[in-house]
Amino acid sequence: MLNEVTISRGIIDSYMNKLSKALELDVAIVGGGPSGLVAGYYLAAAGKKVALFDRRLSIGGGIWGGGMMFNEVVVQEEGKAVLDELGFPARQFEPNYYVLDSVYLASGLVFKAMSAGLTIFNLVTMEDVVIKQNRVAGLVINWGAVETLKWHVDPLTLHSRYVLDATGHPANVTSVLVNKMGVRLNTSTGGIVGEKSMEAETGEIDTVANSKEVYPGLYVSGMAANAVFGGYRMGPVFGGMLLSGKKVAQQLIDRLK
Repeated sequence: MLNEVTISRGIIDSYMNKLSKALELDVAIVGGGPSGLVAGYYLAAAGKKVALFDRRLSIGGGIWGGGMMFNEVVVQEEGKAVLDELGFPARQFEPNYYVLDSVYLASGLVFKAMSAGLTIFNLVTMEDVVIKQNRVAGLVINWGAVETLKWHVDPLTLHSRYVLDATGHPANVTSVLVNKMGVRLNTSTGGIVGEKSMEAETGEIDTVANSKEVYPGLYVSGMAANAVFGGYRMGPVFGGMLLSGKKVAQQLIDRLK
C-alpha cells in the first residue's frame, strides 16, 4: 500500500541530502549545455566533487533544438573523437562532417555525466558569486522561478574551489562578476569583449582556445568563452563545444592536484 506522505518524505529527504553535500565542491558548473556536461563528465570521472546548476527544467542547452528545430547536429572530425570516447555513434555525412540525433546526444550526455558521478540541479539559478581574497570561491543560488518572477527571496550560498561559467551566449557568471565587482579579466580589453557574428571554422577554433581561466577561480567554456574573449559564433556544429568541455576539465583536474 502506497502512503502519500512517505512519497513526499522520500523526495524531500533525498533532495536535502543531495543539496547539503553540494555546499562544498571542487568545481561548481553553471550551465547544462554541451561544454558544461562534458566538463562535468570528465571531472566526475576523475573523482572530483562536482555539481552542475541550470535554471531551466531540461538539461542540455542548445543541443535539443539542433539547427532551427531540426533535431540533428553536426560534429567535425576533431569533435568526433570525444563522441567516440563517450560511446556516441555518429554517421558520416561527408568527409569531416558527422551527424547525430540531437535528442539522443543531449539525453546521452546527461546520462553519461551523472553515471560518472556528476550531480545536477535543474531549476536552480546562479544569482551571484562568492568572493574570497580576490578570487571566485563559490556561488549564490536561488530557485529559477524566483529569478523569473523577480521575487525578493534571499538565496543560499555554496563554496567551490573553482567555478565554471558554461552559460552560453550570455556568460552569466562572468557578467555578474564584472558588473558587481568591476574586476579586470584576462581578456584583450580587461572586460567582456563580446561575441562576434557567424564564422563556423574560426568559431570552432575560438571555442576551444578561449576555454580557460578568465579570473582567479573562474573558468569559461563553450559559447560563454567566446562571448567573454570575443570569439565568433558557429551555429549547430558542436565539436568545439565537446572539445571545450574536455579541455577545461583537464585544466581543472590539473589545478585540483
